[in-house]
Amino acid sequence: MRNRYTSLWIWLGVMTLAFDFKSPDAATSHSAQSVVVLPAICGVIALIMIGPRFTFATPLRAFVSAALWFNVIGSIVPQAMQGNAVGDYLRVLLPFVLFALGFSAACRPWEPRRIAQIERVMWYANVACLLFTFVYGLVCGWPIHDVRYRIISPTLLGLQGMLLYQFIVVRRVSMLTIGVFLFTLVVAVVSVTRSLFVATALLAMFAMWMGTSTLGQLLKAGMHACVAVLCMGVVAVGTAWLEPDIAFHWMQRIYAAKDSEAGRDPTTITRLAELRDQYDRVTSSATTLLLGEGYGHEYRYSPAYLPDLAGQISKKDYYAIHEWTAGHNFWVYQLFAGGILFGIAMPVAILLVLARTAFAYRRWRRIAPREPMLHPFGRMIMMLAAVPATSIGGNPFGQRFSGILYGVVLGLAVALYLILRRRYDVAARRRQAVPVPVFHQPTQAAPLGALATSEPR
Repeated sequence: MRNRYTSLWIWLGVMTLAFDFKSPDAATSHSAQSVVVLPAICGVIALIMIGPRFTFATPLRAFVSAALWFNVIGSIVPQAMQGNAVGDYLRVLLPFVLFALGFSAACRPWEPRRIAQIERVMWYANVACLLFTFVYGLVCGWPIHDVRYRIISPTLLGLQGMLLYQFIVVRRVSMLTIGVFLFTLVVAVVSVTRSLFVATALLAMFAMWMGTSTLGQLLKAGMHACVAVLCMGVVAVGTAWLEPDIAFHWMQRIYAAKDSEAGRDPTTITRLAELRDQYDRVTSSATTLLLGEGYGHEYRYSPAYLPDLAGQISKKDYYAIHEWTAGHNFWVYQLFAGGILFGIAMPVAILLVLARTAFAYRRWRRIAPREPMLHPFGRMIMMLAAVPATSIGGNPFGQRFSGILYGVVLGLAVALYLILRRRYDVAARRRQAVPVPVFHQPTQAAPLGALATSEPR
């Protein structure tokens, strides 16, 4: 179905939530936040209505779509049983709704020109969110222990995944991409967040694996990855030298385990205490284990970890901590909120898509390295890999922008997988032999040729 406003719907659906922000008071609703959410919802719903349809069987798309919407709609059951605060339930559920809507809008056989446009809008939205979140965090106040929680873009690792694909796999760099990547490292240093550097290193290793099939290619990719790691070190040292307060907090984080009475890192202890409490609550009965506690349900720190924080937090303050937002660990929180019945399907679907698309990319890279849709497919895989990477230190669906962006990423990854699979694997089975790669046949490659313009210059 043709629509003259398709470009407008793409911009509204992806770009508007890039200017979302973390409220200083999580329980307070801001009209400005609602203003950026409504256009995004309208944009993705419009894309769902006007998007093209697959003309062949798509079991993977059907499974992922069913898993996402079963997670969203099924959340009504534990909500009805637990009676959580309606406002808290809706706030926590909204990113998951946006994730499902983004997937439904993007998982379509869009023509190459539209796929290139969606990818460009995602790039601009990622960069805009990176800059806006950083500036907004600094405006809220400079003391590093207050600022560092507000300056991290919720899709920072997704942006890094896209850039690392260009650096390591495609081996194309520009002043703009280098500058953006270095700025993401500056944000990670200022935020004093170790998990970001660990996740970046894992994404670099994943990019090396995707782009290599021989030892020589692995060595070349390793050299490019070493350059990225060197940039991380230079930026970290330079930023710490310019701002001694940041260096002081980094030293505290590095030597926190040695300075504590328990000999363990306090940040790690609090994360484990949160996970333990969620796990204990959801496994307290067969009903909660099956259905979960519901989104927006309150949780706290487990008493089992109070002795490990002796001298750092009082018993009164420890038990006074109550949270209702999405937990820091995506995998455990899904079990906590939806149980085995309503919470497991979504993580399984994400991991399944990531595994199938990554292995398919390696296979098709050997068969048809000049396929024009291969690079957009690879970038979507790298951005999708940022979901488990983000879960190392947080919940990738804790924010609205990350929900809709990663939903679009998942949708495009599945759509491109289905298109390329039908082109290569199904065609190969029908012919039983492929003497000439498909991209050498103009009659078959012509419909996808226009996507070559999507490569960043």
